[in-house]
Amino acid sequence: MLPRLTQIIVELGGDIKLARLRRRLSAEQVAERAGISRSTLWQIEKGEPSVSFGYYAQVLFVLGLEKNIASMAADDVLGRKLQDAELLVKKRAPKKQTKSHE
Repeated sequence: MLPRLTQIIVELGGDIKLARLRRRLSAEQVAERAGISRSTLWQIEKGEPSVSFGYYAQVLFVLGLEKNIASMAADDVLGRKLQDAELLVKKRAPKKQTKSHE
């Protein structure tokens, strides 16, 4: 994994832990509500990249932060610039037709 991506995931884990602490919820409470083990929650809060994104999403939901998930890729500045410049993704060439032998 790229170092910058690793750093982002670690920051996300730290933010999740801070959100839990601000809500005065124990790790046990959040893990139970999310349907995961405390060790999985611990890995999430450490920003472990091997934990399923679905588990991150479940914890964010328990903390009332699920709306953040929906907006993660919403601000696609590059995509809009490409669209505005009318740069289209090349279409695949059609498959070659084979003659059927009768």
